Amino acid sequence: MLRKSVLRLLGRTGASRLSLLEDFGPRYYSSGSLSARDDARDARAYFTTPIFYVNAAPHIGHLYSALLADALCRHRRLRGPSTAATRFSTGTDEHGLKIQQAAATAGLAPTELCDRVSKHFQQLFQEAGISCTDFIRTTEARHRVAVQHFWGVLKSRGLLYKGVYEGWYCASDECFLPEAKVTRQLGPLGDSFPVSLESGHPVSWTKEENYIFRLSQFREPLQRWLRGNPQAITPEPFHHVVLQWLDEELPDLSVSRRSSHLHWGIPVPGDDSQTIYVWLDALVNYLTVIGYPNAEFKSWWPATSHIIGKDILKFHAIYWPAFLLGAGMSPPQRIYVHSHWTVCGQKMSKSLGNVVDPRTCLNRYTVDGFRYFLLRQGVPNWDCDYYDEKVVKLLNSELADALGGLLNRCTAKRINPSETYPAFCTTCFPSEPGLVGPSVRAQAEDYALVSSVATLPKQVADHYDNFQIYKALEAVSSCVRQTNGFVQRHAPWKLNWESPVDAPWLGTVLHVALECLRVFGTLLQPVTPSLADKLLSRLGVSASERNLGELYFLPRFYGHPCPFEGRRLGPETGLLFPRLDPSRTWLVKAHRT
Repeated sequence: MLRKSVLRLLGRTGASRLSLLEDFGPRYYSSGSLSARDDARDARAYFTTPIFYVNAAPHIGHLYSALLADALCRHRRLRGPSTAATRFSTGTDEHGLKIQQAAATAGLAPTELCDRVSKHFQQLFQEAGISCTDFIRTTEARHRVAVQHFWGVLKSRGLLYKGVYEGWYCASDECFLPEAKVTRQLGPLGDSFPVSLESGHPVSWTKEENYIFRLSQFREPLQRWLRGNPQAITPEPFHHVVLQWLDEELPDLSVSRRSSHLHWGIPVPGDDSQTIYVWLDALVNYLTVIGYPNAEFKSWWPATSHIIGKDILKFHAIYWPAFLLGAGMSPPQRIYVHSHWTVCGQKMSKSLGNVVDPRTCLNRYTVDGFRYFLLRQGVPNWDCDYYDEKVVKLLNSELADALGGLLNRCTAKRINPSETYPAFCTTCFPSEPGLVGPSVRAQAEDYALVSSVATLPKQVADHYDNFQIYKALEAVSSCVRQTNGFVQRHAPWKLNWESPVDAPWLGTVLHVALECLRVFGTLLQPVTPSLADKLLSRLGVSASERNLGELYFLPRFYGHPCPFEGRRLGPETGLLFPRLDPSRTWLVKAHRT
């Protein structure tokens, strides 16, 4: 029988066809369109990743978290000047028993281990194009000030008391566990030992006099917060899980450890015999970055979006909001939760030899290629599987062939000898479907294409708002295929610029295709910034014309002038995305039965 956790308290107190012109005209995407929802929100937005433990080198799961936050932040910036006030933080979590033990195992001082591994994370994120505005380390002096001040606020509000905690502690997960979350696992010699039911990591029985946070007081406030904010935690299944947790008893939480046992951390103010619990320490990093405890932090909080992995949901969705409420602050605006990456159907593990090095992937598949893969294939609701064949197949199909091939077709000198944005002929492609005449060349499928691309920016924005970046990329890819079908259907290479009959339609086909490419390039900027820049530069789109507020799609179709018509294309930049050679890119092959 497993012993029951005991908490002994000392001194405890207290339809019909409407014209495309009306439905999807440029007015829909005027400078105030996509940002209209943002104007109703706070002008500022603050995105965060978890801060990552430095007990091991970064893997693709860490990079995935950072890429999700990076794409969300970049998309927010694209919405226009009114939404340009953004901050984006990431960093490393460098305190706690796990770091202390890892340093001892490596024969290093904790500071040496932290410096070494934190540098690996910084290099990875720099190479991957992570556009963070702050990289925080919890060993920084500014963070110590913030944590100790936050502790003082909780104490002054009567939310901390001293008590003897006796129960299970998991050093790997840096958390205490109730009896119901502990099970026994058989060892190699047949003996059993206690482990965390959720993570499978070993746990040990601990008995200490610690400071304890009155977490039990916050069960109902947390329930009210979540029920009153159905999008506070996204995707919805994770919101539901947290509410289920809150249906159970919420015991008070030990928030310090004996310094004699855990010396690598921030001391409790006024009591050097205790070290602040690593999760309380770590969570305050989100405040440290925005200037806490100085008043400036209030201009950024709570307009905050945390991007986290599902394994740390409880810390961010229960403990952290409770700490904040206890300190007289609001919970974060959004908590975006994602699942994990497996490799060929198995959990990444050093013992299995299947840990995928993200820096190697960035080198072999290119930065934009690997960014695209992770964000296109990663589905936050469930675990996603990695293997090399999947990466190569996706990138060759969607970036090299579909998107790159479309750009090459429309800018090739044989088809576009003047290397310009050709003129759009409203007689060949009238704004009203169904019109007939000797010059009308547009077909029903062509109007469907215009409709799809016209609505694409809003569709993509909605997917970003719902933390479904993979669906945003799926929608773009679908429109790329549709545009390729348009070009294939009208075969501009068979038309003659010298023919007075062919020339207006040839120019119109290229004009429409180039306009579609301009939309695709603009929308891909948050995910593949370098590739998108290459595409837009080839189209002659200037830096000031790349925001979503400037995204007037096909204005000539709607009777408005097009600033690109007649403009020379940008210089030739070679293949947009060279095809990958499968035989030279394998890192981890899929196991087939």
